[in-house]
Amino acid sequence: MKLAITALAIASLWAGVASAQTDSYAQAKAKADADEAALPSPDRQALMAAQSATVDQGIAACATPNPDMTAFTVVAELDAAGRVVRTWREGGTPLAICFQKQLANRVLSKPPRAPFFTSFELSFTP
Repeated sequence: MKLAITALAIASLWAGVASAQTDSYAQAKAKADADEAALPSPDRQALMAAQSATVDQGIAACATPNPDMTAFTVVAELDAAGRVVRTWREGGTPLAICFQKQLANRVLSKPPRAPFFTSFELSFTP
């Protein structure tokens, strides 16, 4: 009986951990919005500077003669050092896909906690 109770407790714990994971773009984006909103001003400014440099480098690396300039968003999960460990994307243009790939293993500013979620919302005007 003790073995059955222990197995049930482990299964319940595992289910709780699994449900806490971020599996969808919508979940990741909601976490990014909350994490970014909670940042104190100096941390927010550091993150924005790191994001700006990342966008500039990523867009330059993904440049093509006639890119599809449809807006897209990429959400990134950062570890304690600020390294991108996972991404989610809304938008399927070649530019969006390339930009998401450019984020792999990039290091942004060190977040106040890990995991930390942030989003890159890109739109283009002629």
